[in-house]
Amino acid sequence: MDSKFLLDFLRDLAANNHKAWMDEHRADYHRARAVFSGLVQAVLEGTQRFEPALLGLTVPETMFRINKNDRFQQSQEPYKRHMGASLTQGGRHAPRAGYFLAVQPGGETWVGAGKWHPEPAALARIRQEIHYSGPAFHALRATDDFRRHFPAGLEGDRLLRPPKGYEKDDPDIELLKFKDFVVTKSFTDAEVRHADFVARVTETFQAAQPFVRFLNEAMEE
Repeated sequence: MDSKFLLDFLRDLAANNHKAWMDEHRADYHRARAVFSGLVQAVLEGTQRFEPALLGLTVPETMFRINKNDRFQQSQEPYKRHMGASLTQGGRHAPRAGYFLAVQPGGETWVGAGKWHPEPAALARIRQEIHYSGPAFHALRATDDFRRHFPAGLEGDRLLRPPKGYEKDDPDIELLKFKDFVVTKSFTDAEVRHADFVARVTETFQAAQPFVRFLNEAMEE
């Protein structure tokens, strides 16, 4: 797996982020995408060994396009600076919690797990489950594995005030203010190029499995 080529291509793309350059380097793009596809395949196979919800999922169902989505574009650059995939039951756009991988040079590679921007009804169910099952939610986040891989804990946008229906003195109010329920871990370029990168990613995902399962069970109708 030529991770160095993938990182080099993405670094060059960041420095030349326009259509003319991409057209000229289309063959390199396809080669880099093939490298990333192979990486995702290896991570998916490793994750499927402990996450039965992902059985039957294929790599094409997980990978995001490198073209930016105009609805979320924050710059004039037409291409993302990373290649990404979402290992989620039902595919990358499924409304479920899952596992994420994004490769970007400069130490910006990260993996994560959880649910980013759940729909309002799903968000309400997550909050309700945390409110009802606070001890279980705290316990799964307090394991040695979880804390070792995700020392920063939950990340994402938060409300400034308690969500509707919850009191400000609720013991879990700071958790209930979250609008995203995601944990992440970063990797250096050297770590991405190392032979054990796939194993380290799948180990990280395995540490997050109870968290992902809690969220998906909470979001079920």
